[in-house]
Parts: sequence; C-alpha cells; structure tokens
Amino acid sequence: MNDAGAILQTLQQFDRWLFQKINGQWTNSFFDFIFILFRQSSFWMPLYLFLFVFVAINFRRNSWWWIIFFLCTVAMTDMAGTRLFKHLIQRLRPCNDPQFASSVRMLLKDCAAGYSFVSNHAANHFGLATFIYFTLQRYIPKWAWIAWLWAISVSYAQVYVGVHYPLDVLGGAFLGFLLGFPVALFFNRKFGFANFDKQPTVAP
Repeated sequence: MNDAGAILQTLQQFDRWLFQKINGQWTNSFFDFIFILFRQSSFWMPLYLFLFVFVAINFRRNSWWWIIFFLCTVAMTDMAGTRLFKHLIQRLRPCNDPQFASSVRMLLKDCAAGYSFVSNHAANHFGLATFIYFTLQRYIPKWAWIAWLWAISVSYAQVYVGVHYPLDVLGGAFLGFLLGFPVALFFNRKFGFANFDKQPTVAP
C-alpha cells in the first residue's frame, strides 16, 4: 500500500471510530430527542422565516436582494454537494453500508437515501451561516455568531442520528464556507445594506 492509500485508510478508521463515539457512546435521551428534530425542515425553517422578516423590517430598501442571495447560497451549496461530490465519490452512508450498518445506532425510521460525502445539511447550513454572519455581523454583532452555532448543531445531528460520518459533515461545512463567503462579499460590495442605509436602525 502506498503512502496515499495508508493515509486514506487511517482517515477512514478514525472517521468510523469518531462516528461510533458520537452515535453510540456520547448519547443521552435529551440528545436523542433534540437531534432528530434538527433533521426536520419544519424545525429549522421558522428560524429562517424569522430572519427574512427581521431583514425586511430593518433594511427595507435592500431586503429583497439579501433574501435572493440567501436563496442562491443554499441552491449553490445543495447542487455542488450533490452533483460535484456525492455522485462522484459515491460513499455509502454508515446506515446503508452492509459492512458497517450493524455498528450504527439508528434513530430514524429509515436510513436516508443517496450518498454520504458530503453532507448537504452541513453544506447548506454552513453556507447560510457564512452568508448571514458576513452580511449581518456589522449590524447585529452580539447575535451573528449564533448562525455558526446553529450550523454546527445541525451538522453534529447528522452524525448523531446515524446518517453521516464526521468527515462528511466536515467536508460539507468546508464546502458551505467556500461558497457562502464569496456570495457574502459580492452582496456587501454590490448590494450591501451600507450602500443604501448609511445609518441602519436595527430593531432590538
């Protein structure tokens, strides 16, 4: 086995070891309940709807541009995660891998369809967290960091419930940042709130 193959095997072993820790050992009944919810759009969608309303109220003249770029970010991360990585790498989910599924503590009724690397949940939410943070940090500095905490929680949940390996969510997080950051910069330069509201008034 060459050096690259040995490194890849070591990464895979570590990935599975960490998965078993998160999914099978670092668990409790509260996490079992809450992290299943993090998989459901009905749980996190109200947060983003609230954010749309917040932006619309405080940055009226440019809020629609922000919402459009927000939606473009999630569309880019979702398509990139599926078409550039999942279909190319075709890594089986831990709960679908016949050689590993018996080691999975499955919390969902069924294992999710599709491939595992990268996690689209992680890519989408980290892409949005990056866009939110770098476009709103100036206006809500005490709260913008919550976007990162939210993305981390959603990503961790993918491993906890048994549908992704840790490296899947790390890869998704990195992809989300790589796509969300330039979108945020472009928005700030071309359509940023400061371009329209020199002294924005942010509702408490």
